[in-house]
Amino acid sequence: MNEYGTRVAANLADVRRRIDDACRAAGRDPAEVRLLPVSKTFGADAVRAAHAAGVRVVAENKVQELQAKAAELADELPDLGWAAIGHLQTNKAKVVAQLATEFHALDNRRVAAELDKRLATAGRELDVFVQVNSSGEESKFGLEPDAVAAFADELAAFGRLRVRGLMTLAANTADTARVAGCFDTMAGLRDRLRAGGAPGSWDELSMGMSGDFELAIAHGSTCVRVGTAIFGVRPAPGGAGAR
Repeated sequence: MNEYGTRVAANLADVRRRIDDACRAAGRDPAEVRLLPVSKTFGADAVRAAHAAGVRVVAENKVQELQAKAAELADELPDLGWAAIGHLQTNKAKVVAQLATEFHALDNRRVAAELDKRLATAGRELDVFVQVNSSGEESKFGLEPDAVAAFADELAAFGRLRVRGLMTLAANTADTARVAGCFDTMAGLRDRLRAGGAPGSWDELSMGMSGDFELAIAHGSTCVRVGTAIFGVRPAPGGAGAR
């Protein structure tokens, strides 16, 4: 293993330890929280290093990156799965339907319909998370919390989409109370969807990134999307689905 691979392995071990510690501090079982490494703007070597350290699903914000890395690594790492976590336009739905095992940014019916159609053609199904704008920031994608229940009912029409839960990006601020408030909004929304019998499982909360995943775990996250803490400072600007 080269020097970078050794560093990625050490970073992964540290993040996993921090996840375990955060779970124990919150009185939760560490097995309840999944780590989803995000390799955006890093090359295939970063993915190889993560795979060598035990990672079997890697996330990408941009469909073009997912497509390129999946093509480069398909023969070499046949057991590697891909998660799409960034905003998706309908003209890119075909790629996600063909390559991804999960999609964390579903927030409109047009994309849901296009994914469902493309999945039917590919003979596949896809785990999806509904993206919620928990912070109210105009710069962020996602549904308003009050709109999610109606959207959940609409998703019942798309049999190829397996609804797993909710995803959010908390407020980008050093104000811990405000960030925690975003996570609490999500947990409360998840509980209301379950209690109301919304179609789907609603078992997962995809929330928490490099700077706030421990706080997210304390407030119920089941999937943390971590990039910088694993792969290092990014060589170029990327999307907004992970930090």
